Amino acid sequence: MIAADQNDPSARGYTLARWLRHWLETQHQLRSSTREAYADHVRLYLIPYLGRIELAELAGRDIARMFAVLVGRRNRYGEPIASSTLHRIRATLRAALNAAVREGLLASNPARMIRLPAPRRPYPQVWTERRVVAWRRSGERPAVAVWTAEQLAEFLAFARGDLLYPLWQLIALRGLRRGEAAGLRWVDLDLDRRELSVSRQLVHTDDGLIACPPKTAASRRIVALDPKTVRLLRRHEQAQRQLLGEAWNESGPIFARGDGAPVRPDYLTVRFPQLVQASNLPPIRLHDLRHGTATLALASGSDLRVVQGTLGHGSIVVTSDIYTSVLPEVYHQSAQAIAQLVLASTRKTARKTRKLAA
Repeated sequence: MIAADQNDPSARGYTLARWLRHWLETQHQLRSSTREAYADHVRLYLIPYLGRIELAELAGRDIARMFAVLVGRRNRYGEPIASSTLHRIRATLRAALNAAVREGLLASNPARMIRLPAPRRPYPQVWTERRVVAWRRSGERPAVAVWTAEQLAEFLAFARGDLLYPLWQLIALRGLRRGEAAGLRWVDLDLDRRELSVSRQLVHTDDGLIACPPKTAASRRIVALDPKTVRLLRRHEQAQRQLLGEAWNESGPIFARGDGAPVRPDYLTVRFPQLVQASNLPPIRLHDLRHGTATLALASGSDLRVVQGTLGHGSIVVTSDIYTSVLPEVYHQSAQAIAQLVLASTRKTARKTRKLAA
């Protein structure tokens, strides 16, 4: 237990704000991205609404009152704070208060009984012709949208002259996360075996760009490559070797700036919509390319477990839950197959009936 002295945030009379800051300072075992998310929740929500309350006096009603206010707040885009964000804020507070319980500073966690609206997961919607017409007329667009195979091919043809074209094709066809793609090194690539190894990602922190393990254990994976992408990456390697000269090395990033430094994930998020807008295609986010990989894979007949492994999902339930909306032609194929089965049975029944009547 932490000693209770006048400089210790656990001392009687100290506020929740002091405890939260102390708790953050002790979270050395966390991934950098997780710690930064905790810090944002503490700075933007927990301290402003609860910080003045003494730790020992914090009650569930105080926490419920904070969330009642947050439900009515708008984010910087003028939209209500997402239910998923509220759940993450509660998770941060619960983690901090669980630590206080372990230290003997609280008898129980007052955040444990707080109930929030269930988060709604937006499911990918395909940019069908009708949706494209509606978007061009009124700006209406799905929250999560994916291109058809034809639209994706049109984008890749348009983006061929972009310096990061190999990266766009790799993300589009293999569903890498932006940090995974930015974190790839030449040592992670085996062009002879047509495979790449996802073993790390690049993330932004207060200390700058750092390499860390992938999002989950399942995100560590071997990704198969098609022959066309292999040829593209071979040409990309040759071009990078010529550009960097002696500065090039096997441990360097596959996707680099002119000085050999890795491309930043946030730059990818900025550059991609610029290309999409210039192409005059219906808008999608960079992460939606990953959704598109899954829907196209399912449309091509790939097994759901293959899609799960390609994307690095920890559970096949996650994969099947997200990608229930696949490309329209899959539904048409299913409808045709069912109709053929039923009509074939109908014809057999009719023939039997005619024979009996004769």
